[in-house]
Amino acid sequence: MPKTNLAYVISCIIVLFGTCVRAEFAVCNQTFDVVNVAIGKFDENVLETSGWWTIGPNQCANVIDEELSVRYVYVFAQDVFGKIVLSGATRMCVAPDKFEIRGEGDCIVRGFIEAPFHEVDTLRTERWTLFLTPPPSG
Repeated sequence: MPKTNLAYVISCIIVLFGTCVRAEFAVCNQTFDVVNVAIGKFDENVLETSGWWTIGPNQCANVIDEELSVRYVYVFAQDVFGKIVLSGATRMCVAPDKFEIRGEGDCIVRGFIEAPFHEVDTLRTERWTLFLTPPPSG
């Protein structure tokens, strides 16, 4: 039995007749708007970005379905009108439509858009949920 399947079976046994627990990275939208989410993570020492997941208000989406094999996941989110909901200091490439892009440099030269991704430290856990919240009013 492959190692990943064995780990999944063990996690199911540990839960003891409950729902089997899968390792994943989920994003939950606690804003009042529909948001589009892109993620980035290292794949064999190369940053890879992918998107878009469209998440309605008070909804969640599993953006990484397999066991987390990286400590850091990068997230960029904007509402359907293009207003940024979550950003950070790590510049990576995105595209207007569904995409998977390897490498974070020279976005414009390669025909992509540069976006500021937020770094999430998952602390090497198997499962992580990120909650997008509305900006503070004021």
